[in-house]
Amino acid sequence: MDVPVLTGFNFKGGTTLSPEFIALLLGLVLYTAAFVAEVVRAGIQSVSKGQREAAMSIALRPAQVLNLVILPQALRVIIPPLTSQMLNLTKNSSLAVAIGFPDFVSVANTTMNQTGQSIEGVALIMAVYLIFSLSTSAFMNWYNKKVKLVER
Repeated sequence: MDVPVLTGFNFKGGTTLSPEFIALLLGLVLYTAAFVAEVVRAGIQSVSKGQREAAMSIALRPAQVLNLVILPQALRVIIPPLTSQMLNLTKNSSLAVAIGFPDFVSVANTTMNQTGQSIEGVALIMAVYLIFSLSTSAFMNWYNKKVKLVER
């Protein structure tokens, strides 16, 4: 992959995106964006109206109110369901085989069919998804502990 350069009448270099990949990307982005938007909306609405009014009363601009008051409190509510959505996105990406995009699972299935080593193939698929899910959960749990409310 390199930077595209105009030579003559066409570009040389760069990368090409297959129609299957673009369809997969658009489908997953649009499908997941609706759920993530709902999670963020619910998190922001979970902050009481008094918090916003108090911030406005000390002459904070609306952007400052959002960044300094609303979002730090909303993140505590947003993180757990957002973690679930990120893990669902990982699992939903295996549906790419339906549109002809060779994802990890379909490549492993082809390998299993050609070699006959089903147990190793299934174990590899399981290990990759397990590692990705556990690392995502560990990172989000770490972040959730970082932003948790400190009681006095």
